[in-house]
Amino acid sequence: MDNIFYEGQVLWAQIDANRHLRHSAYADFCAQARSNMLNRIGLSLDEFAQYNIGPILFREELVYHREVRLDEYIKVSTALSKFNTINGRFSFRHQIIKGDNSIAATVNVDGAWLDLEKRKLTTIPKSWKEFMNKIPKTEDYIEIHE
Repeated sequence: MDNIFYEGQVLWAQIDANRHLRHSAYADFCAQARSNMLNRIGLSLDEFAQYNIGPILFREELVYHREVRLDEYIKVSTALSKFNTINGRFSFRHQIIKGDNSIAATVNVDGAWLDLEKRKLTTIPKSWKEFMNKIPKTEDYIEIHE
């Protein structure tokens, strides 16, 4: 898969009282995968700082499919599922994939870009349009132009 942006072992600190991956660790893995993906396509924290904007999330939905346990190795896929070219709002779909290639969870997030000075939503700079084309897309990707 060319949209795997995180791979790693599940650590002791990520386990809950039921001896499986705690709910908030899924969000942490997905956030790291998004960050890795943005870095890989050229949108580093330095690039964000240059324009004084950053991504924010409005919604995060986690659908569990299989348990993930201590010491398992997982992969996290990241793909853009929706992008509004007018206001810059976006949606990503992540899949947490176990070592046997079964899907442990699907995580959907919706977000936008925040002007860090004005503390208001903003659009992406025109120069970032090329970066958006490099992001892997879901099979049911929707691009909105209105």
